[in-house]
Amino acid sequence: MPSPFLSSEEYDERAHQLYNDGQYDEALDVLREGLALYPHSVELHVGVGYARLAREEFAWGRKAFEEALVLDPEHEDALAGLGETLLKFGQREQALKAMRRLLELGYQDDVELMLQVSRALFREGLFDDAREYVDIVLQQSSESSEAVALLGYVQHRAGDEEGAVATLRRALQLDGENAEARIYLANILYDRGDYEAALYHLDRTGPEEHWDELGIWRLVELKKSIYRLADDDPELKPWDERLAELAEPTDDLDDMLGEIEQRFNDELSDAPQYQLELFGALLSDLADHRRDEEGDAEPRVRVPRRADHAVQVEGSVYDGSWADIVRKMRDADGGYSGRTVQDFMTAEARRAFSRSGVRIPADDPERFIRGSADAGLLRIVR
Repeated sequence: MPSPFLSSEEYDERAHQLYNDGQYDEALDVLREGLALYPHSVELHVGVGYARLAREEFAWGRKAFEEALVLDPEHEDALAGLGETLLKFGQREQALKAMRRLLELGYQDDVELMLQVSRALFREGLFDDAREYVDIVLQQSSESSEAVALLGYVQHRAGDEEGAVATLRRALQLDGENAEARIYLANILYDRGDYEAALYHLDRTGPEEHWDELGIWRLVELKKSIYRLADDDPELKPWDERLAELAEPTDDLDDMLGEIEQRFNDELSDAPQYQLELFGALLSDLADHRRDEEGDAEPRVRVPRRADHAVQVEGSVYDGSWADIVRKMRDADGGYSGRTVQDFMTAEARRAFSRSGVRIPADDPERFIRGSADAGLLRIVR
């Protein structure tokens, strides 16, 4: 039951602490309780938006940010949050407008806010726009390791590999505890075939600092080959445990609800036709789910999320027929825009061979995926 003795600021502070601890469900409960007493609190609406964003409930996050902006059209955190959610729905022009408004309002000197915007743009592949906001940060704080590292990420995705390596090394000089920059640099070095240097950096990170599987797979592989460790060596156990945590399959129900939520964002929720379509889609999804349980499930693969590959951060699970999966993987990588599935398989197989010496068949989608799984580049979930 809501407590009348807490102010809106106290509710916001409690929720903020829970959010920082990664307890997003609990933070959302506190924010809802606060809004029941203080429905016009901008900060509480903004807090709901970021909690929803953290839970990947983008439509509901967008709604919360829009409600905050009705109360305060110039609230900086609401504008940044709205821009980030709009990017999730592919509404880039509107997102960039919301983010540009921050500059019009004079928030160039808010380093954390500019970094947040730049990261959001980078994750969605808008590297030129991300670079603009990084440059703004560096004008204010040239010694920020996080900003320098982000510049390195942008340089790498823009094709300037040498510049990226130099920039990431500078970021580590500024802050040797910047694990994200160290892992990103290690992955670049690994791709260049500089395995000892890659292991040098990966070996200076802890399992809890990795949020994608690729860096861990590479560290384990390098430790086995360079240090001659056995598969069951105790030194590898923490890494295997972290890998298992990151590789947990997504929940089918969560996937289904996420799809429904996105449709809700795109249509009017009170339109009768939409309600019928949504109900029909729900029945179809449930039927598909039942077929999966009966053993007729189509293949599903999980591609490791990579710090240096923004596409895979947001779309690491693919399902459908073998051909569908390869096509989706190709479409997710902007570098193969306009090229055929065969081109994609051939180029990826060639790249895998140059990095690891493993030959992957490129003549058939199923053989390509199974070969990629054998090479440790992806996992077949079912």
